[in-house]
Amino acid sequence: MSAAPRRTALLAGIVVLSLGAVGIALGTQHLLGMEPCAWCVLQRLIFVAIALAALLGWLLGRVFAGILVLGLSLAGIAAALWQHFVAAASESCNLTLAEKIISGLGLDGSLPEIFQPRASCADAAVKLLGVPYEFWSLALFVLLGVLALRLLRR
Repeated sequence: MSAAPRRTALLAGIVVLSLGAVGIALGTQHLLGMEPCAWCVLQRLIFVAIALAALLGWLLGRVFAGILVLGLSLAGIAAALWQHFVAAASESCNLTLAEKIISGLGLDGSLPEIFQPRASCADAAVKLLGVPYEFWSLALFVLLGVLALRLLRR
């Protein structure tokens, strides 16, 4: 496979994985009653931003997309780790960085079914298939970071 089809496949994979993660999060929220906290919602936003960065990569090139996806993946890793090790021990997510970003962008009001935090950080500390929910996000952010590095390497 030549470089252009490989780049297209990587970018498409990044878009599908990122939007798939948001879809799964919405499914577990609306079908299983796993309400998100501000840090959960921030991770959704990062996944959407990664998908948009990959889409822009088709127009602006693999280096642009690779750098942006890598940076956003690192932000997602940090958010997932912060959620697990710090925020989950807190009863409230009010006035945290995650809450300020979400409310500052107005996403909680304009798209509440997707971006409105509905649980405290402690209440949102749940497991999916025996694994802390945020570790699923963490693993996907790591995978997306690896895919971004592959974009940069080619």
